[in-house]
Amino acid sequence: MRRRLINSTLAVVLVVIAVFGVSLVIVETRTISSSAQESVESEALRLVSVVESRLLGEERITEAVLAEQVGDARYARVELPGREAIEVGDRPGGSVIRASAEGDDGERVTVEESRSTVTREVGRTLLIIGAVALLAIVSAVLLAVRQANKLTSPLTDLAETAERLGSGDPRPRHKRYGVAELDRVADVLDASAERIARMLTAERRLAADASHQLRTPLTALSMRIEEISVTDDPDTVKEEANIALTQVERLTDVVERLLTNSRDPRTGSAVVFDLDEVIKQQVEEWRPAYRSAGRALVRSGKHGLPAVGTPGAVAQVLAALIENSLMHGGGTVALRTRVTGNQVVIEVTDEGPGVPADLGARIFERSISGRNSTGIGLAVARDLAEADGGRLELLQQQPPVFALFLGAVVRSRSEPERPVR
Repeated sequence: MRRRLINSTLAVVLVVIAVFGVSLVIVETRTISSSAQESVESEALRLVSVVESRLLGEERITEAVLAEQVGDARYARVELPGREAIEVGDRPGGSVIRASAEGDDGERVTVEESRSTVTREVGRTLLIIGAVALLAIVSAVLLAVRQANKLTSPLTDLAETAERLGSGDPRPRHKRYGVAELDRVADVLDASAERIARMLTAERRLAADASHQLRTPLTALSMRIEEISVTDDPDTVKEEANIALTQVERLTDVVERLLTNSRDPRTGSAVVFDLDEVIKQQVEEWRPAYRSAGRALVRSGKHGLPAVGTPGAVAQVLAALIENSLMHGGGTVALRTRVTGNQVVIEVTDEGPGVPADLGARIFERSISGRNSTGIGLAVARDLAEADGGRLELLQQQPPVFALFLGAVVRSRSEPERPVR
């Protein structure tokens, strides 16, 4: 492309020089020839007037007198009636410029000049025009090279940017070139890079969240299937199968919730539900794991509290808090429900060392963990809580107290139950 730009610019300049140069040469040649012809004619008229004035004054007309009036490069012939012609200068050979003039008394003057003088003048003019044309060509080449570099370098950068995007590197360059069209392409590529980066981040986040959130339901489902495989009691098989089906439903709910949250973290499907049922299900699910660890999982507080939210999301938030206490806490883990203002609060606390002081303000950030864990669970739990209009907070660091705030249901005598968010 660089060569094509240089060649096209040079071709345009050459065409312009050819058109205007040839026209200028023709005009200048004609001008010089006309000027030389007019000069010779003017000299012939001047000599006639000189001859007439001397004849009127009865002065002698000699070659010496006329030689003073004729230029060195010219030849003049003066013809007087009844006298011998007088010649001044050397008569030029070859092509000449000739002019004649006659006086009132019959005298005739002829002036000649070699056309070589015109040729020399035209040659000097052509040399000047050629030098100017050469300077224009050199300037055009330099300008074309500069312009080609100015255009091809940005195109090379844009091609590299597009290639980098295709190879999976979505970092925008934010580089502009001062050319409106190229800057527009750069804007589009940077915007595409940012969209690709957001998409890749969302995909990685979904994969991390899915691997973390599906671990507990899959483990519970695996335990139920193992119980079915080792028992011969039909009643036990039926009971475990029902529990396994419940786990499958929870697993499906987790997957749907993760997909919905990955598309729009603020998309919720909050409804009024019985908080006791969710807490009871979580306590029953996690109690065997706590029993195996030699610890207890208990609940306290108010019962029969209707709350506003998505039961599956609330279950996932409580599961993340209970699992966090199992992995990082100690002693008995307590789930306590209470009402504050127009909100229902579920507090999860344990008797462990608590949250380190340096992690208190960042505990809900992704990849932040006090021990060797993924650091995803609490971040996902916070997103799930906020998607339904609630919030998840760390109320106390030592001993740790995590609180899930949900909308309560306002009851009045004249109005049916309505959620408050």
